[in-house]
Amino acid sequence: MMKKILPILLLCIALYACNSKQVKVACIGDSITEGAGHEQQSKTAYPVVLEQLLGADYIVLNAGRSGATMLKESDLSYWNCKEISNVFTYKPDIIIIKLGTNDSKYHNWNQENFRDDYQRMIDTLNTIDGEPQIYLCLPVPVFETKWGINDSTLNYGVIPTIKDIATTNNLSLIDLNTIFLTKPEYFPDAIHPNEKGAEQIAIVIADKLKNYK
Repeated sequence: MMKKILPILLLCIALYACNSKQVKVACIGDSITEGAGHEQQSKTAYPVVLEQLLGADYIVLNAGRSGATMLKESDLSYWNCKEISNVFTYKPDIIIIKLGTNDSKYHNWNQENFRDDYQRMIDTLNTIDGEPQIYLCLPVPVFETKWGINDSTLNYGVIPTIKDIATTNNLSLIDLNTIFLTKPEYFPDAIHPNEKGAEQIAIVIADKLKNYK
């Protein structure tokens, strides 16, 4: 009798393991994703909070790199950072892209190249096994031109380009710009969100992912 039951039990365990597989989320970004300025970024960066909000069925990788750009030709291109290799090794089911803030720097910005490099990034990420679902984020507001980061370029160059790319590729867009326009208190240095701001970013993204299939 036990000989008949054992294979059935093992099959049930295997099926449960398959059904309970955690959904892997990778958060590509810059210092805002990394959690710059937080006393304990390993606990308060938005990807960390996002994992908590999504629950046990999800696991989230913080693949943010301070200063990174989408542009290949820049002072620090994400293409040349180890974090992009980490994303490929991770083999995520979902990818959140939040780049563009550092691209707005006057010495980095080139709209045509930004569009081309962003499209190449999407095409490259689509080669990951399982064809991950990709979400594009509009950058948070820039409340003061600082460190070369330019609010005008962000508003009239970066953001419209990302919107066009999302439409062209039929990808979901997460608006992290509009919701914060009236919340400068979340950005003490005018660029980076504090812990409360990061929490709000995580809440918006978690809400967007609730319909993930």
